Amino acid sequence: MNIERDRYGRPLVVPPKGGKPVPYTRATTFAGSIDDSVGLVNWKLRMAVKGIAIQPSLLDEIRMAGDDKLMINKLVEDSMEIAGANTAANLGTAIHSWAEEVDKGMPLGNVPNEHKADVLAYLNATSIWTNKHIEQFCVLDKYKVAGTPDRIIECKGELFIADIKTGSIDYPNKMSLQLAIYANALPYDIATATRSSWGDVNKEKGIIIHLPAGTGVCMLHWIDINKGWKAKSPVEALSVEVGKVRDRKSTRLNSSHSAKSRMPSSA
Repeated sequence: MNIERDRYGRPLVVPPKGGKPVPYTRATTFAGSIDDSVGLVNWKLRMAVKGIAIQPSLLDEIRMAGDDKLMINKLVEDSMEIAGANTAANLGTAIHSWAEEVDKGMPLGNVPNEHKADVLAYLNATSIWTNKHIEQFCVLDKYKVAGTPDRIIECKGELFIADIKTGSIDYPNKMSLQLAIYANALPYDIATATRSSWGDVNKEKGIIIHLPAGTGVCMLHWIDINKGWKAKSPVEALSVEVGKVRDRKSTRLNSSHSAKSRMPSSA
């Protein structure tokens, strides 16, 4: 069962005391605020330039767009798509799904032959533990943050948060805070809007399951999630302010819509 979301893609969560669902910030968004975005921006620029090099006619279309920002944005996205910017992301999503399927007991035969090596590497690396929760949505009500850790695992009698990364793991601060959010959150039953508990999950360290797509290699990395948790304060403040701005915009839009609906039609 999928959680409902608002127009910003934020999950809608029923507060602990009940009432109407309210938007919670996504854990990945909250955590991403503490990392330097320069690397991501530079990567997008490289992808856009590569796309134009592959299909030079895009440059003429950009010139013709003039000052039309929406059209230029679309052409930039098209250029990145041509360069394969979304290919790795889509493959990563697929590998997540295949890993989830085999962890839930589905046969490896459902995995395309060209990616069986990836999933086999994953199974071998993670055979040292038992999965306790798989893709369980959770909420951190104090900060109105929510997300879905890939796994809660048990290893040698101890519980840990574990998350699969199929791309670069060059953003340790973001990953640390992301896993810390999950460790301090509560499992949320979407159907009943009730909270439960992970149990005594480790809040000092978590596990990054690094499964670079197409390599047939899976590596396990410990990550200091306590460090990420201590870095959350400025992010929390920023998240609150962004939420207030969005709420004000929504209120103005709703008010404007109501006023228009009450306006009499012209004779």
